[in-house]
Amino acid sequence: MQLNDHTDFGLRLLITLGASEPRRWRTKELASAHGLSFNHVQKVVQSLEAAGLVETFRGRGGGVTLARSPETVTVGDVVRSLEPHMHLVRCFRPGESGCALDGGCALKRLLYRARDAFLAELDGVTLQVVIDGTSVASVVGS
Repeated sequence: MQLNDHTDFGLRLLITLGASEPRRWRTKELASAHGLSFNHVQKVVQSLEAAGLVETFRGRGGGVTLARSPETVTVGDVVRSLEPHMHLVRCFRPGESGCALDGGCALKRLLYRARDAFLAELDGVTLQVVIDGTSVASVVGS
């Protein structure tokens, strides 16, 4: 299983925001602190805002902050928000299978169960647990 870069960056940004609460970060600062492109971070922040995970504020004193307490956000919430389909293989995509085994293959059921187990594991971990176990001092201190 591999998460896309958008999700990876989203998780990193949330960890940084949570570890430095109540500080508001400008998107440009987040991009610089993580060595990412400003445009990509801006898109990730937009996705996180649409999912209700961050709030953005314009103008002087503006920036990005968590919308919810890190104790109430699970890693599973974040992954589901940023990877809504999680199509592990082609046959997961409705109408796009093209597989001769479609409908009679046990592999599809096995992969669904594996995906669900993966998400269940992530549902058991809050953002706060990740923050507490992550060394973010070098980023937060920036």
